[in-house]
Amino acid sequence: MSDKPYVARSNMIAARVLGNETMVMSASDSTLFTLDEVATLIWESADGLTPLEEIVKNKVCTQYDVSPEVALKDAEVLVKQLAGHGLMLLSDRPVAQPSEFPKVNP
Repeated sequence: MSDKPYVARSNMIAARVLGNETMVMSASDSTLFTLDEVATLIWESADGLTPLEEIVKNKVCTQYDVSPEVALKDAEVLVKQLAGHGLMLLSDRPVAQPSEFPKVNP
């Protein structure tokens, strides 16, 4: 992963926010994932235009008592896992046409 990876939600999913969590289902194999409150914040911020580092600094670290270094390391693990299941896209540059990515339904 580059120093400043960009993250976007895959368009091959279905997602729904339930309270402070998000349920995400993979369209490829119908696997269901539950994202906790912090993962949901990252998920909702993954617009394809904002580097992960900025999401962590401007969203995660401002809402939770965590150092930027620890938060970024944890966020990198999370997005790699989600990308490994086809739920998230990682790129070393902004992801084209982010408007095609599904909105999370409240």
